Amino acid sequence: MKAAIIGAGNMGSAIARGMAKGSIVPATSITVSNPSQGKLDRLKAAFPALQVTRDNRAAAKGADMVILAVKPWLIEPVVKELGIEADTLVVSVAAGISCGQLAGYTGNLGQPVFRLIPNTAISEMQSMTLITGNNTTDEQRKLMLDIFCEMGMALWLPEEKMAAATAMTSCGIAYALKYIQAAMQAGIELGIYPKDGMRIVAQSLKGAAELILNNDTHPSIEIDKVCTPGGITIKGINELEHEGFTSTVIKAIKASK
Repeated sequence: MKAAIIGAGNMGSAIARGMAKGSIVPATSITVSNPSQGKLDRLKAAFPALQVTRDNRAAAKGADMVILAVKPWLIEPVVKELGIEADTLVVSVAAGISCGQLAGYTGNLGQPVFRLIPNTAISEMQSMTLITGNNTTDEQRKLMLDIFCEMGMALWLPEEKMAAATAMTSCGIAYALKYIQAAMQAGIELGIYPKDGMRIVAQSLKGAAELILNNDTHPSIEIDKVCTPGGITIKGINELEHEGFTSTVIKAIKASK
């Protein structure tokens, strides 16, 4: 399989790095295009087998899959310049562009199209990637899930659920990072060096995630295990709730929808 990634910004580069680390699409079969050379040079230095170009049409020519990692307002003009073949899988990571719109931009309403919502942890093979599509076969859907499951976890969703789930994953990673930042600041006040604090909190979050992902459990159950009566953890949990922690998280996710 040959894949083209149009755009080498934060998300395009992250997808290129993650895909190059995987086994389904060889790095030698991945071409990344971008208008500026600097980002391409950094990708090439990290993964010499990647192909890079500043010519979008050259990148897309002969590709089995074209991943559009450009801003939403650039999707239409970029798609129209590519001259995409009718059987090419067209994949967009742009928020707010529906499958119907994407197919329409190709000039072929029957074009197999996918919407993809990863997060930037895809470069570390730890993304939560949301996938939906239109005019696609079971085989094509399986291929997409297989490719992106190599880069973390992937979930197929109906298109109408994508906005809500995006707030929880693509935006949600920023909320998790904000918690790490806040906990680091508390640690500094308590005398912990920033780098040490960052590792402490990040590993704690990683451990919490593994407890949930690897066991038949629930956050409430795991919280109860560490909230001993009269202990320090329950005091902190109660303080979070007194200050509206749960409500604030809910409001942030709903605001991002």
